[in-house]
Amino acid sequence: VAGSGSPAYQHKLKLALIGQSIFGQEVYNKLRKEGHKVVGVFTVPDKNGQADPLALAAEKDGTPVFKFPKWRAKGKPIQEVVAAYKSVGAELNVLPFCTQFIPMDVIDCPKHGSIIYHPSILPRHRGASAINWTLIQGDKKAGFTIFWADDGLDTGPILLQRECDVGQNDTVDDLYNRFLFPEGVKAMVEAVHLIADGKAPRIPQPKEGATYEGIQKKENAEISWDQPAAALHNWIRGHDKVPGAWTTINGQVVTFYGSSLLDASVPAGQELTIKGASRPGLVTKNGLVIFGNDGKMVLVRNLQFEDGKMIPASKYFSTDETTALELTEEEKMIAEDIRAIWKGILSNVAVIEDSTDFFKSGASSMHVVRMLEEIKQKHSGLQLQNEDVYMATKFADFIQMAVRKLRGEDKEEELVIDYVSKNMNNMTVNMPYQCFINGKFIDADDGKTYDTINPADGSVIASVSSASLADVDKAVAAAKEAFENGEWRRMNARERGRLMYRLADLMEEHQEELATIESIDSGAVYTLALKTHIGMSVQTFRYFAGWCDKIQGATIPINQARPNHNLTFTKKEPIGVCAIIIPWNYPLMMLAWKSAACLAAGNTLVLKPAQVTPLTSLKFAELSAKAGFPKGVINILPGSGGLVGQHLSEHPDVRKVGFTGSTPTGKQIMKSAAANLKKVSLELGGKSPLIIFSDCELDRAVKMGMGAVYFNKGENCIAAGRLFVEESIHDEFVRKVVEEIKKMKIGDPLDRSTDHGPQNHKAHLEKLLQYCETGVKEGATLVYGGRQVCRPGFFMEPTVFTDVEDHMYIAQEESFGPVMVISKFKNGDIDGVLQRANATEYGLASGVFTKDINKALYISEKLEAGTVFINTYNKTDVAAPFGGFKLSGFGKDLGKLSPSLISCLRVLINEKSNAWVQCI
Repeated sequence: VAGSGSPAYQHKLKLALIGQSIFGQEVYNKLRKEGHKVVGVFTVPDKNGQADPLALAAEKDGTPVFKFPKWRAKGKPIQEVVAAYKSVGAELNVLPFCTQFIPMDVIDCPKHGSIIYHPSILPRHRGASAINWTLIQGDKKAGFTIFWADDGLDTGPILLQRECDVGQNDTVDDLYNRFLFPEGVKAMVEAVHLIADGKAPRIPQPKEGATYEGIQKKENAEISWDQPAAALHNWIRGHDKVPGAWTTINGQVVTFYGSSLLDASVPAGQELTIKGASRPGLVTKNGLVIFGNDGKMVLVRNLQFEDGKMIPASKYFSTDETTALELTEEEKMIAEDIRAIWKGILSNVAVIEDSTDFFKSGASSMHVVRMLEEIKQKHSGLQLQNEDVYMATKFADFIQMAVRKLRGEDKEEELVIDYVSKNMNNMTVNMPYQCFINGKFIDADDGKTYDTINPADGSVIASVSSASLADVDKAVAAAKEAFENGEWRRMNARERGRLMYRLADLMEEHQEELATIESIDSGAVYTLALKTHIGMSVQTFRYFAGWCDKIQGATIPINQARPNHNLTFTKKEPIGVCAIIIPWNYPLMMLAWKSAACLAAGNTLVLKPAQVTPLTSLKFAELSAKAGFPKGVINILPGSGGLVGQHLSEHPDVRKVGFTGSTPTGKQIMKSAAANLKKVSLELGGKSPLIIFSDCELDRAVKMGMGAVYFNKGENCIAAGRLFVEESIHDEFVRKVVEEIKKMKIGDPLDRSTDHGPQNHKAHLEKLLQYCETGVKEGATLVYGGRQVCRPGFFMEPTVFTDVEDHMYIAQEESFGPVMVISKFKNGDIDGVLQRANATEYGLASGVFTKDINKALYISEKLEAGTVFINTYNKTDVAAPFGGFKLSGFGKDLGKLSPSLISCLRVLINEKSNAWVQCI
């Protein structure tokens, strides 16, 4: 029986609540708020002088409260207890959480009987440790059942059920806090409403799939080591925090907490012998690594010893004793506030001494939540987690821990970066060269590196880590964890925007260093790198930072099926882990175009820069960490496209791939992504036509036409791959172009007067020279250039071809270099030149030069391209969407937040029945 929502119910009941705990208290409060009358609360006696939360709430409201130690004696109901119960005149018993055995005389007494909450999807996991067994047995779904009580053990007819997914590393606390508690409270109230209105079903529990498991206690929670890693992990998390899975180490019982599956190569660490384990564990910097009988690994974060002391597993061999802090006067006042909070909880303890142990004095897990919330109310700057209490159970230790947090001494270790440093361009340039995974710069898993080359002289800039398949898996796992469970997931949209603004500020602050790195790594002229490569990257992050809190859904009017009244709305949500694979022509700008929208929408990313230009991406990773992005949100993997890019494309945990590059590679990415139907956006090759009419402003057309071809050495996705020049101005246009080329200065890209730098890498230069040779062989006229410049590095002369016919190779294929390919068209032949311009399998960009606005608009309507420039070229802006048609790809970068980076939920709420949520 599925469904959720808050329909309008008409009838109210007199209720008896039987049970205890904060869960019971919440159910009590909600039922009274809905107008039901609670005529009696039956709960457990005070423990250590403390009343149960349900009793406290009821006593505060003046509701009759009964605290019976038990309801039966020697198997028979205690008549005085039953009589006291009957005196309240309840119409329905509600048992939200009850540890006592209630006699059938009481269960069957009210007009409507009794309903019970059980934290499993019955008939599976009957018994008192249902949540534990859900995890121990590796169930993919968890949930709860509200059922009608009978004389069996959790066997009564089902009233309603809810279910949720179980995450790979979910603990009992995770499931309870995220779903079983909040949704359980709502469902208990809904169940009472259904009963009151006579609409509650009674569905017999099926016999198939029924299981019963006993109560998990400490004595039967010992770890059995001859199991696969997944089973070990399930056993540990199924007992976290109570009763705790344990083993024997060095003759002492040690309890394991905070386990997660570790899908990576075996890390470095110190061996630790564990009784019964066939292989020693490893104490690493991240925790204790243990091994299943399948050779796979589990990481355990915390260990607890027999005396109750808990430590980070990574500190097992540490003998350092932390020196006690000397508290300031303000910190002493905070300590006294906390002492008063402890005293309020531990009311049975006369005085809270430094040696007072929170749990040994009678506190339980529910008191942990209360204590932390009270501290937060008094001192909002002190943010503590449940785990902190378990790590420091004695008052003095707790105060020391709290003060360290308040001072910021507990912050994660400072980012450690190994740089390659070079003095150039009147500055010292510091360049990270390792993979950036989960907030840290690390060597590739297999230790492999490769050299990245300065195209201006062929020298080695740095040896860069070459990521392996294991590194891809680690990066994706880190991004997934950050998306599903990390601080990024909990962060509100405006805070995301604040981080992105901060990152943009840091990029601007380091713009000269970034431009210098971009120049030596890609060959971009420094002035262009500063203005465009870096400048537009900064603009992109600022633009999308502003979008973070403006992603909106919509309400949708729909036809009503009377008497129902429905509300339908959409909610836009991030997709998850995005893989971004970028090219080498604009390394940082392409990173910004794709990653800024991704982050603004709340996704996490794994980015693979081009193998030949990794350095600005790695510098970006450093700046993102300094900006405060949580670990795992941004991951950068330099290395081979065939290895890293391919694995990202097919990885099952990657939900979106964004790629800019060649069309053949784009096709392969689509094939790989199809295996698990991930979203894909592709910006691929182009052969962009530029049509120049005789009625243009010729000097402007020459200037813009040259920019359309030679901008960024021709390594430009929207470069004009073919110029069509009207016959009457053709010769003059060519003459003026050659005159201007001769004025261009070719040289060191760091020289501010340089117009034309080196091609990106040697293999590309060789490909361009071959391209020119093919043009000459096919009969095109080489008017200028076509040769390598005689100097060190990978420089090529700006080149001009004329008399290019439509069938020629250079008329059809992209050069991606400084090669102008010119064809004539007959005077006035508008439709003829349009047909030739569109006779390409690409459709990224195009352009037209004419003073006739009607002609310009006609041409722009007919050209088959994602962008049409009129009397200009190469003008892009962060607010304008960018993308292509045909084999130039699909999907858009820039502009209003890309819909491919978010999921849209359609939510239909029917006020008379249930609510349904459907992904669209």
